[in-house]
Amino acid sequence: MNDSAVRLGESGELLLSGVLDYRTGPGLRKQGQALIKSAKGAELVIDCSAVEKSSSVGLSLLLCFMRDAKAAGKTWSIRAMPEDMREIAQVSELTEVLELA
Repeated sequence: MNDSAVRLGESGELLLSGVLDYRTGPGLRKQGQALIKSAKGAELVIDCSAVEKSSSVGLSLLLCFMRDAKAAGKTWSIRAMPEDMREIAQVSELTEVLELA
């Protein structure tokens, strides 16, 4: 398994990568929160295109990042959510909260 990471992209998007689970979630949470506070733009795009695998922890991270963006006065959107995350969101009835089609 590859290392998991969260970083700000050149366009100010929050880039999640790797495996999102109970081992990686706490560190990603702290890093993501700090990155969101430091992001300059009015909109935060959370890009999940490099996520390899996710448990429900990945959805928890998205919800936390959404809350952080709102607290920072930013609008937010999610890009390229992997199928396993979508399935968990559907089962958990979170598709409307996450604004997924």
